Amino acid sequence: MARIGLVSISDGRGHVHARNAEFITTKQNALAESLTTAGHEVVRGSDIVATNEAATRVAREVAASDVDLTVFYYAVWSFPNFTMLAAEATRSPLALVASTDPTEPGLVGSLAAGGALDQIGRSHTRLAGAPDSAELIDAISAQATAAAAVSSLRGSTFGRFGGRPMGMNTAVANTDQWMRLFGIDVEEIDQHELVVRSEKADAAEAARARQWLEKHTAGVHYDGGKLTPELLERQLRSYIAIREIIAERAIDFSGIKAQPELTENFATMDVTEALLNDPYDWNGPKRPHICATEADMDGALTMQLLHRIADVPVLFADVRHYHPELDVWDLCNSGQHATWYAARSDDPAENLAQVTLYPEVFFFPAGGASVQHIAAPGEMTLARFTRLDGDYRLHLMRGEFQHFDTATTTGLVNASTPEWPHAFARIDTSAETFLTRFGSNHIHAVPGDHRATLRAAARMLGVTVDEFTPETQP
Repeated sequence: MARIGLVSISDGRGHVHARNAEFITTKQNALAESLTTAGHEVVRGSDIVATNEAATRVAREVAASDVDLTVFYYAVWSFPNFTMLAAEATRSPLALVASTDPTEPGLVGSLAAGGALDQIGRSHTRLAGAPDSAELIDAISAQATAAAAVSSLRGSTFGRFGGRPMGMNTAVANTDQWMRLFGIDVEEIDQHELVVRSEKADAAEAARARQWLEKHTAGVHYDGGKLTPELLERQLRSYIAIREIIAERAIDFSGIKAQPELTENFATMDVTEALLNDPYDWNGPKRPHICATEADMDGALTMQLLHRIADVPVLFADVRHYHPELDVWDLCNSGQHATWYAARSDDPAENLAQVTLYPEVFFFPAGGASVQHIAAPGEMTLARFTRLDGDYRLHLMRGEFQHFDTATTTGLVNASTPEWPHAFARIDTSAETFLTRFGSNHIHAVPGDHRATLRAAARMLGVTVDEFTPETQP
């Protein structure tokens, strides 16, 4: 999960601290145990902070452990200047946590400390609760997971294969802004390298990969033209090639332009992108490598943050159509949905059994396979980084992926492009509000409700949250 520093702040009067030390230690240990049980690594301060010297020394020691989040804990009244000194020695985001045991004024100490930090503009989060409170542990976990995710972005490299696709301005970001806000470098890679390297890729491995797909998917619909075994192996060699480039150049996440050069003259990248985002391939389990189609930089950024928070593959989709009679959105793109979303199973065979490879449609004359399936149902968090007048914002909403009976599903699929993957989503806002405010044609999702963590991450990044919420009907 995350590495959390835990520093307890005390009263600066020696006789008062001596009286309180055991009480503070008991509360701190209970909080540390609860956080450890929740899956976090806890780095405790070597001393309770009760002097100016200890405030700086203990905070520096904890910071040296490279913690993702530092918790200043207030079980009793605490001198606020100790918090100021400790904060100055702390590099990570801060959470001020107050004990709610009424026998001691811990809440008073945390508010005094928080007010002092406000006066100097030091950002922090304030929380309160018993050390075994599930609500408190969830709240600290959200802050810690967000901090770890944000920290993982800094110093990372995005591999951008190709440039702007089909005039799509929302797919291109300012590299200086990315470095300034997120600490991310952008490595520009010409798509020609993918073509050249794929031609040199191991043909035997590509054949083995093709046989793996033929065995485990619901079907590979070769048509002798747009989809042949040779074309499918070309897509698989592209996956092998980009995997090698990613390893050689230490690329953390990526995007592939594809359209129109590759899709008209080589092959679609749908199979390549789906397999990169999956937690497995024919060689067995692997870490997902976040990859956005159409080299969508802000899409890839959103996906990488969601992946670091949820630790699962991330859905990439077009906002294709709204069906008002069912109140569902068809989230569908040209075929790059990770196959994991077909069943969201730890068993690749269970996912692939619901995946069908179809010949690509008329948009893509070069051909290849589209990775078709219907995303499994369940609660989802949907998000997207966009820019308003140059400033980043994070669109955020809760939704649910829906499954329908066979006849309804067939009708929905055939209403758009049946060869492509679909996720049918109900979103917690009206269609009018969504269409008015949402700033992209692409959207991204992960299972579960991660909104609290994403709000925290946005705050740490200095990004405004534009949250879509259910609307009260008149």
